[in-house]
Amino acid sequence: MSNPRNSDTKPPCLPRNGLVKIPTQPNGLGSASITKGTPAVKNRLCQPSSVPAILSPALAHRSDVPIPSLASPLSLATLASVSSPPGASLVGLNASEGSEQPSPERLPGSPSERQLAVDEKILNRLFWYFSACEKCVLAQVCKAWRRVLYQPKFWVGLTPVLHTKELYNVLPSGEKEFVSLQGFAVRGFDGFCLVGVSDLDICEFIDNYPLSKKGVKSMSLKRSTITDAGLEVMLEQMQGVVRLELSGCNDFTEAGLWSSLNARITALSVSDCINVADDAIAAISQLLPNLTELNLQAYHVTDTALAYFTAKQGYTTHTLRLNSCWEITNHGVVNMVHSLPNLSVLSLSGCSKVTDDGVELVAENLRKLRSLDLSWCPRITDMALEYIACDLHKLEELVLDRCVRITDTGLSYLSTMSSLRSLYLRWCCQVQDFGLKHLLGMGSLRLLSLAGCPLLTTTGLSGLVQLQELEELELTNCPGATPELFKYFSQHLPCCMVIE
Repeated sequence: MSNPRNSDTKPPCLPRNGLVKIPTQPNGLGSASITKGTPAVKNRLCQPSSVPAILSPALAHRSDVPIPSLASPLSLATLASVSSPPGASLVGLNASEGSEQPSPERLPGSPSERQLAVDEKILNRLFWYFSACEKCVLAQVCKAWRRVLYQPKFWVGLTPVLHTKELYNVLPSGEKEFVSLQGFAVRGFDGFCLVGVSDLDICEFIDNYPLSKKGVKSMSLKRSTITDAGLEVMLEQMQGVVRLELSGCNDFTEAGLWSSLNARITALSVSDCINVADDAIAAISQLLPNLTELNLQAYHVTDTALAYFTAKQGYTTHTLRLNSCWEITNHGVVNMVHSLPNLSVLSLSGCSKVTDDGVELVAENLRKLRSLDLSWCPRITDMALEYIACDLHKLEELVLDRCVRITDTGLSYLSTMSSLRSLYLRWCCQVQDFGLKHLLGMGSLRLLSLAGCPLLTTTGLSGLVQLQELEELELTNCPGATPELFKYFSQHLPCCMVIE
């Protein structure tokens, strides 16, 4: 289960867990039948799978999952004792959670206590205090609680993660059947992450998830064996998908992108897919005129590809992340800044051939940038920071992790940036105490990461207490960060979260 961040930030995922299959309850929420028909789309693409099914763990029968008692009036303290089982996540619950869910009249306690325990007004306010894992457990207490918790408002922004082995149950005859996804539909999930799936699995998902045709807005496929045909069918059938992620999928080709990408897609992420090169970027640029966000990790994309973007995308695209695109050089940066002049978020992380001259092009031409990531660019020096400080007056986030040639001089340039709120200097091995002094006047800083900076001493770090508006300070693997220093920070930076 994942919570999207700003985007472009890496969202945290809850632990993944097997899909729970619990006997269906006669309340209508988990009693959807599983259609085994074969529509035309499956006929043209899929064959019955020969992969043996794997039985999923049954969370409802775990003895170590505490369930709150309803014998006393419902209180936050009582519910707070409900802890999630290790490894449990939203993905671990099926449409029919709870093996036994008593009706309100069967609950223990006096009539007034029972009435209080199932009062929907109270529950609607109370359940906001719990995490996704805890809500999954609480939904197993009784039908009344599940009815309240299954409202879509409690699951907004969450994405179920389903592994291929969790999508099937084994029948007594030894055959497999696709699990019921009715519980996900009731909660209104409009995004899914499928891991390790094949073309057949995707077709089964489309057939069995009631909202798949129009209601799913975001699809993520990771480490999957989807082919060109499967990709084409998925995007043809799932007409609501506007955000698509393909990660570690090595069986589709550039021809598959040409045949399947649809103009409705506004956000695309492609990473670790070995068949992606310049021709894939050509397909993206010509077939996705409304693209607002592109995240790309491709080792074979060259400078030429960055000249393919059209004038329409130059107007609409505001986020471009090129991660570990090793073949991109300053010439590619020239093509990019002229093709996409309205970028507000840019990452060149791991583009190791980009130099200070490339950063100068970025600073001079992309004045709207609010976030810039230059991590793992070993050729970047202090001169690049001077270009950034002079021209990018709206920049709020700067990532310089592993820029090993950055020194205290570079930090002196950054000290003039009044809008900078987040600065990452992880493993910048030449930064010293004197450089930190340049940062002490940056009242706009809210987040500062100095993890792994080996030359910083306790004395230099202690001066950071002058940054009274700081909300997060990361000092992991920093030799100068001592227990005494952390105690000092707790006293003088009480509102700052210091990461040890």
